[in-house]
Amino acid sequence: MAQPRTDLAYRVREVENLWVPLPDGTRLAARAWLPEGAGPVPAVIEYLPYRKRDGTRGRDGGLHGYLAGHGYACLRLDIRGTGDSEGLLHDEYSEQEQIDGCDAIAWIAAQDWCDGQVATIGISWGGFNGLQIAARRPPALRTVITVGSTDDRYATDIHWVGGCLSKDNFDWSATMLSMMDLPPDPAVVGDAWRATWEARREANAPWILTWLGHQTRDAYWRQGSACEDFSRIEVPVYAVSGWADNYSESVPRLLAGLAVPRLGLVGPWAHSYPHDAAVEPSIGWLQEAVRWCDHWMKGRDTGMMDGPIYRAWMQDSVPPLTCHRERPGRWVAEQSWPSPGIEPRTLALSADGRLGGSARGARGICSPLWVGLGAGEVGRYGDDAEWPGDQREDDGGSLVWVSDPLPDRLEILGAPQVRLRLSADRPRALVACRLNEVLPDGRVARVGIGLLNLMHRDGFDRADPLEPGTAYDVIVEMDDVAHSFPPGHRLAVSLSTTYWPIAWPSPELATVTVHDGVLVLPVRPPRPQDDSLAPFGPPEAAPHSPVTSHPVESPHRRRVTRDLLSGLMTVDFPRWTYRKTFDDIGVTHASEALARYEIADGDPLSARCLTHYRTSIERPDATIEHESHGELACDATHFRVRVELVLREDGQEAFRRSWDRRILRETC
Repeated sequence: MAQPRTDLAYRVREVENLWVPLPDGTRLAARAWLPEGAGPVPAVIEYLPYRKRDGTRGRDGGLHGYLAGHGYACLRLDIRGTGDSEGLLHDEYSEQEQIDGCDAIAWIAAQDWCDGQVATIGISWGGFNGLQIAARRPPALRTVITVGSTDDRYATDIHWVGGCLSKDNFDWSATMLSMMDLPPDPAVVGDAWRATWEARREANAPWILTWLGHQTRDAYWRQGSACEDFSRIEVPVYAVSGWADNYSESVPRLLAGLAVPRLGLVGPWAHSYPHDAAVEPSIGWLQEAVRWCDHWMKGRDTGMMDGPIYRAWMQDSVPPLTCHRERPGRWVAEQSWPSPGIEPRTLALSADGRLGGSARGARGICSPLWVGLGAGEVGRYGDDAEWPGDQREDDGGSLVWVSDPLPDRLEILGAPQVRLRLSADRPRALVACRLNEVLPDGRVARVGIGLLNLMHRDGFDRADPLEPGTAYDVIVEMDDVAHSFPPGHRLAVSLSTTYWPIAWPSPELATVTVHDGVLVLPVRPPRPQDDSLAPFGPPEAAPHSPVTSHPVESPHRRRVTRDLLSGLMTVDFPRWTYRKTFDDIGVTHASEALARYEIADGDPLSARCLTHYRTSIERPDATIEHESHGELACDATHFRVRVELVLREDGQEAFRRSWDRRILRETC
């Protein structure tokens, strides 16, 4: 954990709320940290919908207070329609959000405490919109620090992973529904809080209704995807993520696609800033952020750009566990990316089940729906039971190819690929390919994963049914990874036609026949110069705002259950269960939530996701509570979305609404 620093170069003055006016008269609410006595300085903004007053408050001061203590004016802005900001928000990453961000940057740059330069910093949503705003080229923007984000809203966010409907799609919609119903604080906005709350709840709707309406990579997803035109970004970019975060593959893509000065850093972390990581080792990353900003906005020779373009944590082999508090390994580096030092190594998928063999012939599989129950989470936060466990059970319903024991240590860095010639007996099918490591005692650990909806075999912008019996050439690209395989361990490739609940199943159980195929590994030979990399400092931060966390026992457990009579299988993911008081403002925030995935073995049309969210804000004047129940189900031709919402004020019902929609299954 980051150690709090109180001896920074500047004393910091906090401004609880600063109004940022927009050209249309709407005001964005910001919490600000200003270095006293520094004069006009560059500004750094973080732009999020997660309620700066009573959402991210507990962690904001540690980051922004630290940067302010090093001579930067820092602002944490609420997006239009969220937190204490005015207006309404109808969806994520909208053009309006980006335009507002550009207008906010212009206003900030013109203030007497700013020297006219602005940077963006952010993790997840704030990392997304930093890239999106950069592509709009606001004149005052000097650089972007993006953490745990993606350049591709369709294929590598939480909606359509590899063209498959991701389990997180409906889950995340329920999360945002609960957040968007919460009112601003009257201590900031005054008596207008109630009218704002009423307008928000009338406008709020489950965003899944929009997301399911765009099942291919159409204009909706291309908007806001930086990969559509990397040349639009003309400012330096520092891209950061962790191997336990499902956004890690965006870092090497940004390094390869951007033409501006750029650096990439991927550690062992989950979805977190590297100085405050749930998966160790954490690092002194805020020192790196200061070095980056000093280089690009203060013209200081910090040495930030003297090193390699890409630093990555080469993970050592570990046994399969559902929880990792740390990942052993070492730092490695590349001077350019793609790197000429990465050697592609091809291993054939042999008909006799050997990886690297030469036997020719076809192998078919129709996976049972329990394949995937051992998959763990996607988009991990480093909490309990989020990693894939021993893969032998999932392998029992998959095609598996296993190599001979490795004679020497083997290290990979990059995105493994599985290239297949295959056919299917149904017009819709998917494949889930995993790169596994077989330990000498037989345990199997998952190293990499890639999904592909075969209707998208020729691109995510189209969806073409398969012709049963016709052979197609496809490439399944796995997420980028850095991993060391010790001698004596074996490599394995597993392929299944189901992967519940990570991917929504096809309407019919399909048999896929693999006629030929290869695994392509990005092999990185060890290099002595890795040992001379400059070490990172210890994790530091400014003091955080005081928060009291109250012990709360979640009514839900992270578990997988099976009913052996009915065949019903249930996967539970507890969500956001806590109760905490922000001591300096006297506000208590509480949440209890569950995402449950159910399916009956043998019946893909029984798949459904159930969500239950209860969120409350307790203020001196009122207690506001959101409660919602949601269901995503399907038949052969349509998805069905049902949501029930109740809002309460001081225990009395204040608002109720429900949705019941059928949406055509176009692609999966």
